[in-house]
Amino acid sequence: MLYTISDLHLSLSTDKPMNIFKGWENHTERIKSNWLRLVGDDDTVVLPGDFSWGLKLSETVEDFKFLENLPGKKILLKGNHDLWWSTVKKVNEFFEENDIKSVSLILNNAIKVGDKTICGTRGWFYDESEDTKVRKREVMRLTRSLEMAESLGGEKVVFLHYPPVYGEYVCNDILDVLKQYNIKTVYHGHIHGSGYNSAVSEYDGIKFNLISADCIDFTPFLIV
Repeated sequence: MLYTISDLHLSLSTDKPMNIFKGWENHTERIKSNWLRLVGDDDTVVLPGDFSWGLKLSETVEDFKFLENLPGKKILLKGNHDLWWSTVKKVNEFFEENDIKSVSLILNNAIKVGDKTICGTRGWFYDESEDTKVRKREVMRLTRSLEMAESLGGEKVVFLHYPPVYGEYVCNDILDVLKQYNIKTVYHGHIHGSGYNSAVSEYDGIKFNLISADCIDFTPFLIV
């Protein structure tokens, strides 16, 4: 089975309680309970961003141990709050040092899972400063990921942290890449609480699925 859930916002090594936000009470325990109920050792869960509040890798140790102790393989993409994410090389070295064996990263790459190929990037959102360089970088990363997915074969499944369409906002640069590769479904996070009301479920022939943890009752969402 292939599942996804975004924005876990774990803080087991830092003091960043989420229960100050409505609906987030005991969210870590709820994630664990629902995960154990649904996900098996042979399953894969994609987490597209905002995994940990740690500001550096050393502050994410307990969060990654929490994830490691849950069943299944996990694939992470970067979110806007994942400030601990440095380079893939450094993160993989950190995984090796801390015996994190079930977690892989998506950054300029793609990973095949059965007959599906996981690809994506952080993306771009209207609440970012208008930094053309960063937007172009994210477009490039999405393109590279999709290119690799084509070389690997299988059905491409795209994950973004930021929604490319939200309310009246549209990031045409990201949408153009999705259209170029004939992507019809995208899974994204970033949106929380009442922001759910402005989430767009379909735009220009592409279906968008909001899978932020609080928007799916802290339960891994089944893709297939």
